[in-house]
Amino acid sequence: MYVNTKLPPDLADTVAHLEEVARNAGLDFFPTIFELVDYNQLSEIASYGGFPTRYPHWKFGMEYDKLSKSYEYGLSIIYEMVINNNPCYAYLLRANSMVFQKTVIAHVYGHCDFFKNNYYFSRTNRKMLDQMANHATFVRRAINEIGQDTVETFLDTCLSIENLIDITAPYRSPASAPVKDSLGIDSAVHVPKIETKGYLDSYINPKDFMAAQKDRLEKEQQKSKSFPENPERDVLKFLIDNAPVAGWQKRILEIIRDEAYYFAPQGQTKIMNEGWATYWHSMMMTKLSPLDESEIVDYCDHYAGVVAAAPGSINPYKIGVELLRHIERRWDRGQYGLDYLNCDDPKTRAEWDTKAGLGRKKIFEVRRFHNDLTFIDEFMDEDFCHEHKLFLYDFDKRTGKYSISSREFKPIKQKLLQQLTNFGQPIIAVVDGNFKNRGELLLRHEHNGTDLKQDFTMETLRNIHRVWTRPVYLETVIEDVKRRVSFDGKSHDIEKI
Repeated sequence: MYVNTKLPPDLADTVAHLEEVARNAGLDFFPTIFELVDYNQLSEIASYGGFPTRYPHWKFGMEYDKLSKSYEYGLSIIYEMVINNNPCYAYLLRANSMVFQKTVIAHVYGHCDFFKNNYYFSRTNRKMLDQMANHATFVRRAINEIGQDTVETFLDTCLSIENLIDITAPYRSPASAPVKDSLGIDSAVHVPKIETKGYLDSYINPKDFMAAQKDRLEKEQQKSKSFPENPERDVLKFLIDNAPVAGWQKRILEIIRDEAYYFAPQGQTKIMNEGWATYWHSMMMTKLSPLDESEIVDYCDHYAGVVAAAPGSINPYKIGVELLRHIERRWDRGQYGLDYLNCDDPKTRAEWDTKAGLGRKKIFEVRRFHNDLTFIDEFMDEDFCHEHKLFLYDFDKRTGKYSISSREFKPIKQKLLQQLTNFGQPIIAVVDGNFKNRGELLLRHEHNGTDLKQDFTMETLRNIHRVWTRPVYLETVIEDVKRRVSFDGKSHDIEKI
């Protein structure tokens, strides 16, 4: 256990007590260091993505201004920040009351347990605090040597395409290399001979001629290969490996990609992570280490704000904690397996209770192996949908208002899964790095029924061109028609394909 010597004695005692409660409840987390900060400091840390040190860039200042003004105008407040690191670092807002501090500390321990034990965080850098500082040092040195405008402009370009990574790549086994012969060719090249008698072979099929023929065929084989051999969803990696950039530019691309992969699991598990932390702070505050009677009302008011549904958006705290509780109830009552799933009688399903008592064990299993997509896909059922009155809504052009379009379970779940796939962002892959045999770049959009935003598409192609330096193309679907959008360094073009 890490002793938080910088905290006031009463808060340090609370941290130690809640850590003991959390560990006794089965949570397992790295040592956690709490820092007490004021709101300006917390806004600054939050603007840096939770890290005290990042490379210099105007976007962090913009985010700080947004957060600080939002607090000043009473529009929002940040209660805590916690970093996936070993040890974990968490920041407490000095202005919080003690009941809020207790809630936040319990919430942090839930996050820390999730960071350590969820599979999708298992491939992240547990020393990212140090790595971020190293990234900042390199960028500052580049600014000093090359110039702020040049470096910042290239950073702008890289940040605009930071989401073009393959979020599944860290969890796949490396592809086995193709078997090569002694010449390094993927498969042996066969040079046909003219049939003749053995003693004439050296005259009819001379060695120098056969070697030249083999060399020619090998070169043709290499030319015929796709580049890349398979569609590459990690566009940033492809650019790092193949784009004609300077050394410092390549390093900045690597930094942006490194940080994008670090933050990716947080996007993949936002609902689960917040739901898990909310589940445990609720459990600890009400059952495992109950609050004083004088603190109950303040806690309930705070909790109601956390799980309140905001118009036009999904509250990950609400969906996450309620689905975890739904899973716990089902497995406690044995509501799983073929017998239960094949039961069509609503009354029988509602009263089903085998006293299995496996709920707590099941949610720990879910916490370890799932991300938001699989969590929703496997455990959100029709009963949950109806219990929480979920629905779809659309804009009605006739009335000029939003209205409920469906309360059916299947379209609701399908829409939610669609929003969670790749964080709801388009899936883009490199399909040809030598398009038209001129070193031009061809990308392909995996169309899922939603067209790309045209202005975003145009600017993204412009920015990729700045890195690739040759014309860039993107195949997509626009209004149900296959089209190819391109940028050649001067103008955009859209053609039907």
